Amino acid sequence: MTSETDATAFADPLLTTAEMGEADRLTIAAGTPGAVLMENAGRAVADLVARRDPPGSRVVVVAGPGNNGGDGFVTARHLSERGYRATVALAGSHEKLKGDAAAAAARWSGPTIAADPAAIAGAHVVVDALFGAGLDRPVEGLPKAMIEAMLAARDAGAAVVAVDLPSGVNGTTGAVMGVAVRADESVTFFRGKPGHWLLPGRLQCGRLHVVDIGIPASVLAAIRPRTVLNGPAVWGAKLPSPAAAGHKYGRGHAVVVSGGASTTGAARLSARAALRAGAGLVTLASPSDALAVNAATNLAVMVRAVDGAGALSSFLADERFNAVALGPGLGVGQDTRDLVLAALAGRRAVVLDADALTSFADDPAALFEAIAAHPAGGVVLTPHEGEFSRLFGRFDEVRNARSKLLRAHAGARLAHAVVLLKGADTVIADLDGRTAINANGPPDLATAGAGDVLTGLVTGLSAQGMTAFDAAAAAAWLHAEAARVVGTGLIAEDLSEAMPAIYASVRTPFAGPAATAVAPRSRVRDPSHRPDSGPRKTFGTPWIRSRNR
Repeated sequence: MTSETDATAFADPLLTTAEMGEADRLTIAAGTPGAVLMENAGRAVADLVARRDPPGSRVVVVAGPGNNGGDGFVTARHLSERGYRATVALAGSHEKLKGDAAAAAARWSGPTIAADPAAIAGAHVVVDALFGAGLDRPVEGLPKAMIEAMLAARDAGAAVVAVDLPSGVNGTTGAVMGVAVRADESVTFFRGKPGHWLLPGRLQCGRLHVVDIGIPASVLAAIRPRTVLNGPAVWGAKLPSPAAAGHKYGRGHAVVVSGGASTTGAARLSARAALRAGAGLVTLASPSDALAVNAATNLAVMVRAVDGAGALSSFLADERFNAVALGPGLGVGQDTRDLVLAALAGRRAVVLDADALTSFADDPAALFEAIAAHPAGGVVLTPHEGEFSRLFGRFDEVRNARSKLLRAHAGARLAHAVVLLKGADTVIADLDGRTAINANGPPDLATAGAGDVLTGLVTGLSAQGMTAFDAAAAAAWLHAEAARVVGTGLIAEDLSEAMPAIYASVRTPFAGPAATAVAPRSRVRDPSHRPDSGPRKTFGTPWIRSRNR
């Protein structure tokens, strides 16, 4: 495993249930008692409750029989010491508590009652410590009744704070195991979990707080997590920047293959996005019947006549081209299949979307074999759920996968390509096992043409030399961030136009050579008259707070 892979994996890792268990084990083996970790976890939850609700509030801690319940007992003790009226509602008997959880329960001197849905009524705050992130079975019986009671309490105005993850959500897959708590706040430990960010689990978490409980970051080197929360920490250091003495030919040349005269809009959106991504040049490879409309509406994009797969092969033989995108507006059929195979026979990075994928729905093996034989590597597929199902739905590896993360990874292995599986919880998967979850996309992105813009961004970044995984991950985040900035009323054309502001938020601007001349004398004498640009706007995911950074 290369150092580049390690750096990507550790940039903002998300830990599966098994990986988090290993982090605990390694920390305890290194000399930190498990009881200390539990004490720190419970105190952190109490700290959050104390920040949001005043002393005297009635708090009901719903505790399960495992370590999550032990965290709940610690939370109750700390809140009671601060003047809160805390009660523990225990699901199960004290005899079922083991190890550190039993010790935490023994230190709690306040009221403990048998879990009963009626016990939650009238609480100001409900602390959900019933199940942890490892839940892997449907919720039934008393636990189900307690979760439903917590949901009802929230509807009645109580605040719900989840310990680690809302009970009922699988921490690795994000699946709701029949029924799940809907929290206002979730407090997780050391690092986030995939289930915090994958749907539908993400919708249950409320505001997420990642807190330090004494697990050293050094354990990540032993665990080697393979999933990250996508963002500039993952790929920012590799985001292309124009060289001081550079020129447009050094910034990459992207090609977008256009459909016929009546379906050029999608390819034109992709081409403009490739330019906005930073490619020095972009060419639309256009059928002759679409030359006029493509040339008239793309002032900064070059247009060339390319009719059919043979012409595309000859066109792409030009070594100055660095990346090519196919799919948006091409149409489904043999002609598109031939164009895709022609592109894959060349030595350029290839991005395939929409019709380029659906054209192989009846024979995906033909596409996968061509990708595997692609001499340059660097192929990215950007399907939405429907396109993904048409291309991969027949394969057991995909049908049996238990989460979007695992489905995307299975697709990447089958296709020998990076898969960017679009959606509100977009997942980027590499065939080497790396995965990233993109969580900053707003619902405004659900609009015609947004996917075509994303294809162009991936292509523009690929043309500048980013690897397939990094280009896909960066494009997904930049695309979503642009949508957040534009907001309500967004149409696809707005996304490309927002890119300069997004780039400014993640990249240090070029300052030029150091000034050597004496600065001209200023007329401004009073400092209060000097222009002030005001605070700089920053972009990021607003609903996550971390105490590890």
